Amino acid sequence: MTQPMQTIELCKTSDVDEGMAKKVETAGLTLAVFNLNGAFYVMDDVCSHGPGSLSEGYIQGETIECDFHNGSFNIKTGEVVEPPCLIPQKVYKVTVKDDTVFIEA
Repeated sequence: MTQPMQTIELCKTSDVDEGMAKKVETAGLTLAVFNLNGAFYVMDDVCSHGPGSLSEGYIQGETIECDFHNGSFNIKTGEVVEPPCLIPQKVYKVTVKDDTVFIEA
């Protein structure tokens, strides 16, 4: 039987500047929280291709470029945009309540 989804608090909205990302480690997860024009998106922080940290990557529009092998992903969907990455990133459903970012995991 699968575990029910739980709501996990990640950070305050003010912790992530617009156009930037923040690494958050909580509940056994290492996540990248992105702020794109005031909307928040969350994906696994460790690149699916190697040991790169996506929260430390380069954001261009809706794309995050990994700082390790320069592959990139769509921040909103987790889909691969640029090789050498081949496996999409896991993304999470985000809610913002009282200036706090939450995910369901």
